[in-house]
Amino acid sequence: MENAAGAPAAEAPTFDPACPMSAFPVRIGDKWTAMVVLCLETRPRRFTELRQLLGAVSAKVLTETLRAMERDGLVSRNAFDENPPRVEYQLTALGRSLLQLVDAARSWARDNLDDLLAARRHHDDLLRHGTGTGEGAGAGAAPSALAGIRPV
Repeated sequence: MENAAGAPAAEAPTFDPACPMSAFPVRIGDKWTAMVVLCLETRPRRFTELRQLLGAVSAKVLTETLRAMERDGLVSRNAFDENPPRVEYQLTALGRSLLQLVDAARSWARDNLDDLLAARRHHDDLLRHGTGTGEGAGAGAAPSALAGIRPV
């Protein structure tokens, strides 16, 4: 098999440990980071306001997400010397650069949601009926062993 340039394609990519992608903040694809980016798109927000907008996120998870985003330079944290204390989070220029990526992911999700959900249902049906997918740890497992597994 050949790649787009006509050269032989590798079986699987190999990754150089010195590659800049090894420092890439993988958390962009986590459950909350993209939603935090969207919440901060128009203006700075306080922690409690973010929690209200996000709904189901726990304080612990939101704190961890904001700290990781701050560490990666995606948000800035501004603590005001007031009583009661007030802290606001806002997107940095680097964080704002994610808006285009998040928008592209949202567009892809809108365009492909029906196919994605159908694939999940098909996969879950295979697992429920004990036929498995032919790959991975659950292949061929008895349906009773999979009863407690929720679709992702």
